[in-house]
Amino acid sequence: QVQLVESGGGLVRPGGSLRLSCLASGFNLDNYVIAWFRQVPGKEREGVSCINNYGSTEVFLDSVKGRFTISRDNDKKTVYLQMNNLKPEDTAVYYCARRPYTCSFLEDHFRVWGQGTQVTVSS
Repeated sequence: QVQLVESGGGLVRPGGSLRLSCLASGFNLDNYVIAWFRQVPGKEREGVSCINNYGSTEVFLDSVKGRFTISRDNDKKTVYLQMNNLKPEDTAVYYCARRPYTCSFLEDHFRVWGQGTQVTVSS
């Protein structure tokens, strides 16, 4: 069964850190780009970060540049989103998704999505 499962979300104070994980199963992670998106209720989902098949290309939403990093371990079938210096505006449900070829934040290009993990940044 082709599946992506996110984990690592939680409640953190402003300035804190979290590391999200996206575990892939049922397919060869090497063949796919993975992106992280986030969504706040009532707002459109937005792309946060993307990493290509072997980690040579990384893309970030402007508002998270310098605070978030993305990495992948294809042997462990996992993509990570390290989030540092978190701000209340980072509060959202975070999703990972896969697509072939190149990084993109166009949701229509992503056919497989995880169920999401909640990140709440609050004092």
